Amino acid sequence: MAPPAGETAAVAEAAAGGDGQQQQQRQAGGGFGQSITGIIRIAVFCYFASKFFSPKQKPVDPSQPPPHLMSNLFHKGEPLDMWFYLSENDKFNDFGNDGALVWHETNIPYAVWKPESTRTFSMKYYPSEALKNNGSLYAHVFFARSGFPIDPNDPEYQPLNCFGRTHPVATYLPKRKADKKKSLLGNPKDSAESSAQVEEVDGNDSELQDEGPAEWISYWKPNVTINLVDDFTRYPQHGVPPNIAPYIQVEPTTVNYYPIVFFNEFWLLRDKLIAINETVSELPLNIEVSPISMTKWQLFEQIEQSFQVHRSYGSMLDGESDELKRVFLEGNPYLLGVTMCVSMLHSVFDFLAFKNDIQFWNKNKSMEGLSAKSVVLNFICQFIIFLYLLDNDTSWMILASSGVGVCIEFWKIGKAMRIEVDRSGMIPRLRFHDRESYARNKTKEYDDMAIKFLSYVLLLLVAGFAIYSLAYERHKSWYSWILSSLTSCVYMFGFIMMCPQLFINYKLKSVAHLPWRQMTYKFLNTIIDDLFAFVIKMPMLHRLSVFRDDIIFLIYLYQRWVYPVDKTRVNEFGFGGEDDSADPKKITDQEDDKKTN
Repeated sequence: MAPPAGETAAVAEAAAGGDGQQQQQRQAGGGFGQSITGIIRIAVFCYFASKFFSPKQKPVDPSQPPPHLMSNLFHKGEPLDMWFYLSENDKFNDFGNDGALVWHETNIPYAVWKPESTRTFSMKYYPSEALKNNGSLYAHVFFARSGFPIDPNDPEYQPLNCFGRTHPVATYLPKRKADKKKSLLGNPKDSAESSAQVEEVDGNDSELQDEGPAEWISYWKPNVTINLVDDFTRYPQHGVPPNIAPYIQVEPTTVNYYPIVFFNEFWLLRDKLIAINETVSELPLNIEVSPISMTKWQLFEQIEQSFQVHRSYGSMLDGESDELKRVFLEGNPYLLGVTMCVSMLHSVFDFLAFKNDIQFWNKNKSMEGLSAKSVVLNFICQFIIFLYLLDNDTSWMILASSGVGVCIEFWKIGKAMRIEVDRSGMIPRLRFHDRESYARNKTKEYDDMAIKFLSYVLLLLVAGFAIYSLAYERHKSWYSWILSSLTSCVYMFGFIMMCPQLFINYKLKSVAHLPWRQMTYKFLNTIIDDLFAFVIKMPMLHRLSVFRDDIIFLIYLYQRWVYPVDKTRVNEFGFGGEDDSADPKKITDQEDDKKTN
């Protein structure tokens, strides 16, 4: 069976020579269902935590006056004027500077869902020398009732009629450094391409950490979205919800609050930012002013908080949140809804298949009809994938899942073969011996025959792909080249591991009692993987590995239809049965033979 999609979607394209950004895309594709489930779980947890663990209100004393409830200073539909300034200072009071004023709009209806409530503006900004040298730039947006000024020096200025907020347009992120991958054969053309390419410095990248602390530079935000929150809730003076309190500006004389100004960067992806350096002469800037509902605003905030929690626990890398957002931006919403529901079923089927697999191997006492060499090959492939994930600094959740899979595969070897510890030498060694139930029947003969022929094909394919990868692709080291070549072969040629059992069925002309329960769960998971292959952006190698499982299952179904059911044969899962009308004497003779063996 192919490696599970949830564990190894983060492997294939990097094995084919993808860069660091493509690795993040793989992990996002493989963990789409898990990310959605985690976001919902954390959002629900935050909701109930705010309900049960928020400070309880004291009982109202009838003798005391009722507490003051803060209300919005502005009314729904009230026309507003807007001023948008750009300045290199975080504090702004130079309202007379026309050069700093970028955009001015009038009569914007507040919290009214009409076309005139949304205003857009696009321009080209020419950065100063200070900004090109890691300088800062801030957007200062001010709103006022129509006809009222925002300059405190104006005689008609009234603090109750205007409000504003400041937000950085230039942000600081780790500088991108040259790709450390190179041509191991010293191809000069490939080296030039390697120096031209860049990859993001990540706090988990051990090789780049060895060079010292990363240099931080400023990046330009090409899109600035200003949302006025549609909120007219009356809050107690000392009872504002903690998730809303940081955004509320309270007017001290009336103890009421101004409209909430929210700079929406939820859909501003990391790859849309523009690095600011001395070669940049102009920068695009798209500005939008629009209303936003209270529910949508809080939803964005809860999702961002869940992303931060996942990153703090190491279950999500920095780029995975952007890839998840990209799925919603570029995907069909109806298809995404179906995918979210099906992803939950995928988790259930995956658990059931894992449960039945463990139960079978735990109870298995006979290796008749079971390919022991396929068990060993599965362990080798899982171990190769684990080493590759470890070499590419994968998230610890995927790494832990792959590590558990390696341990389980090794445990299966102990059930399929006898393992002894040889202490005769200086270093203790493990020796593997075939079980008697496997060695004394035709299953071993056919298994050896299948592995012999298929190993020739596999070795040729592995050698050919390794040579191609060495000649045309870039790698960090010879060790990385070996791992990436082996991992790519596991994906492209892994179906060979599933062929010995098909060959045994073919030679015996029987499928005995196929374990339909386990196979049904695995086949349903494969169908779900097919759906993900069309919806989610994933490597081509992983997509092909999904469809190859379908072919293997279809061959199993064909064998089930063509070959008669021989219930006297023990199947490949160690289970066998006899027909109710079978001769009792024959059954007794078979039992005596087994006891003699």
